[in-house]
Amino acid sequence: MTGWPPKEQPAAGLTTLWDREADDAMGSDQPDDATSSPDGDLTVTAAGHPVRISSPDKLYFAKVGVTKADLVEYYLALEGPVMDAMGDRPVLMERYPNGVGGKSFFQKRVPANHPEWLRTTIVSTPNGTTSTALVVSDIAHVLWAVNLGCLGFHVWPTRTADPLHADELRIDLDPSPKVTFDEIRSAAILCRDFLAKLGIRSWVKTSGSKGLHIYVPLLSKWDPFQVRSASVAFARALAKLHPDLITDAWWKEERGRRVFVDFNQNAPHKTMFGAWSVRPRVGAQVSTPITWEEVETVDPQSLTLLTVPERVAEHGDPWSDRWENRQDLSPLLEMHEVDMANGAMDAPWPPTYPKMPNEPSRVAPSRAHKD
Repeated sequence: MTGWPPKEQPAAGLTTLWDREADDAMGSDQPDDATSSPDGDLTVTAAGHPVRISSPDKLYFAKVGVTKADLVEYYLALEGPVMDAMGDRPVLMERYPNGVGGKSFFQKRVPANHPEWLRTTIVSTPNGTTSTALVVSDIAHVLWAVNLGCLGFHVWPTRTADPLHADELRIDLDPSPKVTFDEIRSAAILCRDFLAKLGIRSWVKTSGSKGLHIYVPLLSKWDPFQVRSASVAFARALAKLHPDLITDAWWKEERGRRVFVDFNQNAPHKTMFGAWSVRPRVGAQVSTPITWEEVETVDPQSLTLLTVPERVAEHGDPWSDRWENRQDLSPLLEMHEVDMANGAMDAPWPPTYPKMPNEPSRVAPSRAHKD
C-alpha cells in the first residue's frame, strides 16, 4: 500500500486509503496495489495475496471517525512490527462486524469459505475440543480478518513451527478495582527489577486498556506447563516481597486493592491480546510496546490508531531486538522447584481446565468456609 501517511496528515491525525471526493473530481487516485469494484469494494494486494475489503467506508470506531479502510491502512503501515509480534502464531479473533458498540463475539474457527491462500492450523481447548484457527502467516492474513470485523487479535504463545514450546513468558498486571495506573506502573518496575536480578531481560507494552503486559522472549526449550509454573513462582515471589501492592491471589475476593499478577495467562492454550493490535474501544486504543523508560510517564489512552503509526515512524519499534535476546527461564523454574519441595501446592487453574495434580480446591474461600 502507500506507507504512513499515504498523502497528507489531516487534523484528525489519520488519512484513509484514498479520498473518494478527489477520485470523483480528478480520476482514480487509489494506491497502485488496490483496485475497486463497481459496488465500492476493494481488492488490496498484500504479501502477494489479493484481499477483498468490502464496504471500506464502514465506520469501525464512530467516535473518532475511523473506518474499515483506516484500520487496513494502520496494519499495513505497521506490517514489520505486527509480523514480528504475531507472525506464525494462531490467533483468536474478536469480531465486531458493525464496529465498536455493535454485536461482538470471539471466533476461533475460520469459516469454511476462506480464500485458498489462507493459512490455518488445528488448535485445541483445555478439554480437547479442536478447531481450525487463523495463522498470522503474513499481513494479508491480518487484513482478511479486519475485513470480517476483527477488532482484536488474541495471540497464542506458541508458533506453528514449534507448537510444543511456548517462546514467550507473559506477565499480565491486572488492576483490581480502585487500583490506579500509577500503581500499575510501580508494580511493573518492581517486576522488571526482580527479573533483572535473575538475569532475565523483559519488554513491556500497554494492554490497550487499564493494565500493562510484560513479555520475556524465551529459548524454545519449555512447554506451556513449565512456562506457567515459572509464572506461578514469579507471582508468588513478587507478592511476598511487596504484599501491599502486588498479589498472586487467584480469587478476586482475596485480592483487595492490589495489582494481580495473572499467572494463568501462561496456561496452555491461553491467548493474550496482541502487541500492536487495536482494541475494540471507542478511542481505538492500541496495545502498544513501549520502552521501560516510558513506563513512568506514558498515557495509555493517547496511544491509538491515530497516533501510534507516527510514533513508530519517528522512534521505531521498541521491541525490535526481542528475538535476538531470547532469555533463559531456568531461574524461575528453580524457584518453582524450591516452592514444591517446601510443600507448596500448585496455584488454582482456570475453571475451563481439567483438575490438575497438586492443585488446591477450586472453591472460593468464602464458600469453602461455609461448607
